[in-house]
Amino acid sequence: MYKVLLVLFLGALITSCDSDVDTGEFVVGSDYLSVSNKVVLVDTLTVDISTINLDSLVTSSQGRLLIGNYDDPYFGKVKSESYFQLSGSTYALSSSSSDTDSPNYVFDSIRMILRPDGYYYGDSTKVQTISMHRLLEKVKVKDDDYYFYNDSKLSYDSESLGSVSYKPTPVRKDSVVLKVNNVFGEALFQKIKKREVTNFDEFTEYFKGVAIKGTSSSSTAVVGFNSSSVLRMYYSKYLGDTEESLTLDFNILDASKQFNNISLDRTGAQIVDLKDFTSSLSSVKTSNSAYVQSGTGIACKVDFPNIKQLKYISTKGAIVDAKLIIKPVSNSYSTAYPMPDSLRVFVADKLNRITGTLNNTGTATYAVLNKEKDEFNENIGYEISIGAFLQNEMIKNSDSKLSLLLTIPNISKTVNRVILGDQKNKNNKIQLKIYYISY
Repeated sequence: MYKVLLVLFLGALITSCDSDVDTGEFVVGSDYLSVSNKVVLVDTLTVDISTINLDSLVTSSQGRLLIGNYDDPYFGKVKSESYFQLSGSTYALSSSSSDTDSPNYVFDSIRMILRPDGYYYGDSTKVQTISMHRLLEKVKVKDDDYYFYNDSKLSYDSESLGSVSYKPTPVRKDSVVLKVNNVFGEALFQKIKKREVTNFDEFTEYFKGVAIKGTSSSSTAVVGFNSSSVLRMYYSKYLGDTEESLTLDFNILDASKQFNNISLDRTGAQIVDLKDFTSSLSSVKTSNSAYVQSGTGIACKVDFPNIKQLKYISTKGAIVDAKLIIKPVSNSYSTAYPMPDSLRVFVADKLNRITGTLNNTGTATYAVLNKEKDEFNENIGYEISIGAFLQNEMIKNSDSKLSLLLTIPNISKTVNRVILGDQKNKNNKIQLKIYYISY
């Protein structure tokens, strides 16, 4: 059904050819001003949405260790492990040129100090257990690549170097201190003390790096830690009757040698049948909903199959504005699983390959969440202007069609998610309002 809005321009309003007229819903440019023109509101055009799985996401050089696991009631089991290479500013124990006697150095302990950066997703009220493992191979990308991805993995020793159980305190950002095995610490200490390890190459040959993962059997949370986290060795220096407590730090100095493996076990979830990134899973098969999740690369694809039909409304006409309003599915979000404040919008081809941004300027475009609640939360939704995009799709000569892809910002360093309703969703229908002017 077309709703016809007659735009009646009074003579007083047509005094300048450079002026624009605000019709209340949108601004009509001066080029279209005419007493005979009329604007048609089209709000019944078909909008198809589906869920897709983007190709691998780059997770190296993100500045965040993402560690933990949780069981999502809609998406499945989410897990993130962090891999990284460590290095030191020095590979020597503290000494002083004034020492007349040879000091005696004694190993005390070794700790992995993880510094939360404030990010978490899931239930932070539950105790979480994480463990640290020694890598069996160097943190090195494949010969034909420059990055690590969300599906990258390195082999590590199944025996833990240490573990810690803690309750996340993302607001206070209290450090999580993991006690590392003293046998490992003593061996590393002796390597340095005996000058068997004196530089970076010797250090990484002996100690290639670590993997830290969540080991909680119950659903907890995925927590972000700052890349300033440090492996700290504590030792004492004895000289004569004096004792001095000292430390030696090993840091993540090369951000490209730290990445997160983020996985999703969709067994039992409605999106279990989601295939590779060139295919899509229609919302019809997932309870009239589409899924979006950062970290795992799950995105919502939006198609407008009948957009070219608008050309037949009149001999001459154009889309002057269009608003797409996408609503999250009721009861799919909560305090533990909050909605993202915005969704990033890309343009993609039929094989789900991103071809550009919505505004074609290369800058990011976002659908912003309206959080204003009413009695039934009907106003909650994401809104974005897509008039220029639909106009180009309507008038182009080729049969090829472009789609919109909705993802979550910071897609490579978070595990946030949202579920969106389609046009047949009972309570949370997607809405498209197109303003078409005939002239």
